[in-house]
Amino acid sequence: MKSLFETDAHQEILNRINNLTDKTEPQWGIMNVGQMLKHCQGPLEVSMGKKELHANLGFMKKMIFKLFKSSLYNDRLYKPGIPTAPEYVVRTEHDFNTEKTNLKTVIDEFNSLKNKTDWTEHPLFGNFTPEQWGKAQYKHLDHHLRQFGV
Repeated sequence: MKSLFETDAHQEILNRINNLTDKTEPQWGIMNVGQMLKHCQGPLEVSMGKKELHANLGFMKKMIFKLFKSSLYNDRLYKPGIPTAPEYVVRTEHDFNTEKTNLKTVIDEFNSLKNKTDWTEHPLFGNFTPEQWGKAQYKHLDHHLRQFGV
């Protein structure tokens, strides 16, 4: 899987976002393009410690989540229509241009942290290495950009 910390992958994602318009329709799912752009900011913000997920999981649930951890950054693409964590669901309308700018800003901020070593622990999946964070963020963005055909 490519990493959002790689210069080429970072630029590729930004170029794909630039190919979106406020009229771009999803190929699956129920989010419109403005909602998708807002949604994609959440996981980036969580990884940088700017947004908290409040997960009250018992020991067994944490163990189960850790079994699926590698699916966040491995080479297998997410399937269309996979469920979203409730904290990331976007139901309200969001301005396309505002969210497009905001997402690109958050992506650039994440990319600038490529040499960071003290990453926030994910509340569901535990600690990630910088390499895993970079791949997970690329994979999530790629999934939603494919959802909108770019």
